[in-house]
Amino acid sequence: MDPYLSPLYDALGSMIPQNKLKPLLGNKTIEIVPLAYMRGRTLDNAFLILDEAQNSTVMQMKMFLTRLGINSKAIVTGDVTQIDLQRRLESGLVQAAEILKNVDGIGFVYLDETDVVRHNLVRKIIRAYERTENKK
Repeated sequence: MDPYLSPLYDALGSMIPQNKLKPLLGNKTIEIVPLAYMRGRTLDNAFLILDEAQNSTVMQMKMFLTRLGINSKAIVTGDVTQIDLQRRLESGLVQAAEILKNVDGIGFVYLDETDVVRHNLVRKIIRAYERTENKK
């Protein structure tokens, strides 16, 4: 699983020095778990992050969101322009945004190209793809 988790380790490594990160991972203060292994868990006093959620199925999204225990919070991130599922409508993120938009205690933040914090060319790449997609 490690190759799939590399982006998470990269992000953690850019925020936390390695000498502090290693013990946090070792004692499971920070735990990186594939979505498939979340079933059956209840996570109290936890801060959960589901990354790349655009590729979660409807049932995976529901399963993740229902893992919240007492005193827990969750952040779900994803880019609906990068859905890899066969059908866009099968995206748990797309469905959750629609189903949960009026639920008290749940909020949504939508980012656009101006929020890109990668290389300056990435913003130009996004614009070029959007122009192509808008012509279809």
